[in-house]
Amino acid sequence: MTSHWQGRGVARAAALAIALGGLASMVTAPHAGTVSPATKELLQSSSYIYTATKRKSGELSESVPIWFMYEGDRIFFTTGPESWKAKRIARGSPLFINVGSKTGPRLVGRATKIIDPALVDRMGHAYSDKYWIAWLGLFRPRSDRVTSGKTVAYLVDVIED
Repeated sequence: MTSHWQGRGVARAAALAIALGGLASMVTAPHAGTVSPATKELLQSSSYIYTATKRKSGELSESVPIWFMYEGDRIFFTTGPESWKAKRIARGSPLFINVGSKTGPRLVGRATKIIDPALVDRMGHAYSDKYWIAWLGLFRPRSDRVTSGKTVAYLVDVIED
């Protein structure tokens, strides 16, 4: 016969196992959405993606162009930690992306913070190859800025195309 306290311990252990199992599936799960071949081609050739987030009121923010890296069917970008975009993403807002122009193909995704210095430096090199001003060393992702919190880097998992 188990006491009341032992039963609570078993329940807590079961809840922890469920939570950890869910966490493991989030880490190992494939991307939820698929991107059409035409949109993939546009992501490879475009200089900008236009992003918007959802405000507390439920309306979308203004769509703004940002630099990005598209690698291995994944979208990466950076922004300032005090930007409305970063604040809304931290609050759980989906990211609404138009590829190539404000009226380009629409993707909806979840942005997740990344802090891997090697990945951020790879983003910096990709920006240097893509944007001439980044080639000069300006406005490109740098791992020291991300690890110090001056810049936030994100990976976007596409939810719907």
